[in-house]
Amino acid sequence: MGTSMSLPEITPTLLSAGPGKHVLLAGAGLGTGALALWSDAVPFLPEFQVIGIDLPGHGASPASAGAFSVAELAAAVAGVVSTLRAAGDIPAQGRVYYAGVSLAGGVALQLGVDFPKLFSGLGAICTGSKLGEPQGWLDRAHTVQAQGTPTQIVGSAERWFAPGFVEHHPQASARLLHSLQDADRFSYARCCEALAGFDITDSLDRIEVPLVAIAGGQDTVCPPAMVKALAGAVRHGRAEVVESAAHQAPLEAPQETAGLLSAFFAGP
Repeated sequence: MGTSMSLPEITPTLLSAGPGKHVLLAGAGLGTGALALWSDAVPFLPEFQVIGIDLPGHGASPASAGAFSVAELAAAVAGVVSTLRAAGDIPAQGRVYYAGVSLAGGVALQLGVDFPKLFSGLGAICTGSKLGEPQGWLDRAHTVQAQGTPTQIVGSAERWFAPGFVEHHPQASARLLHSLQDADRFSYARCCEALAGFDITDSLDRIEVPLVAIAGGQDTVCPPAMVKALAGAVRHGRAEVVESAAHQAPLEAPQETAGLLSAFFAGP
């Protein structure tokens, strides 16, 4: 890595102090914030110190001054781990896990390729080794940069949540849609550009860190078949399906999603 690479800045947020030494970094995807996405799941992860990881210009993380790739996002997350370890916020003997949703799930895969020694396990939730088509992301980046993130609210609500979720869980869904509205439009656009350039399919067989890939049964963006293929392509992968969820499993089915992560990370 040369000095020319300026990594985006990511600000971690403590979501739960936990009892002991094991740390779970909980990543939130495009248009969402870690606190909004993960707060309902945190009570079902009592054995972990849970630290929220927000994309640039989302949640607690500052807006990005320049473009970045998914690989650079992963390097920034790795930097957060190193900083927290150096500060003693992650105990020397503690294990570190990372679980991310959608774009943050793509970051999980990239971490598995580029920083395997840092993590004892990874969770790739509602994601794939390539997401959508490049031109679609570039078009969305252009729209949001010009007109702002509110242009994405209706479409995102349709993609993010299983049918009926918004009606039955108005507060939880509103919380996540507010994080979309509050996201920095330029950083959101740069995340779209990063997704346009993201395709890690040919590197999946290099991932040796144990990885659980969790699909939402109602997810039209990353259907279960895509997530199962992902789990089958890494060396130590398991696929799980949360039938009731669409594209935001930790919010839609917090207890079930947290239980799948806990069970996998506690495994052999």
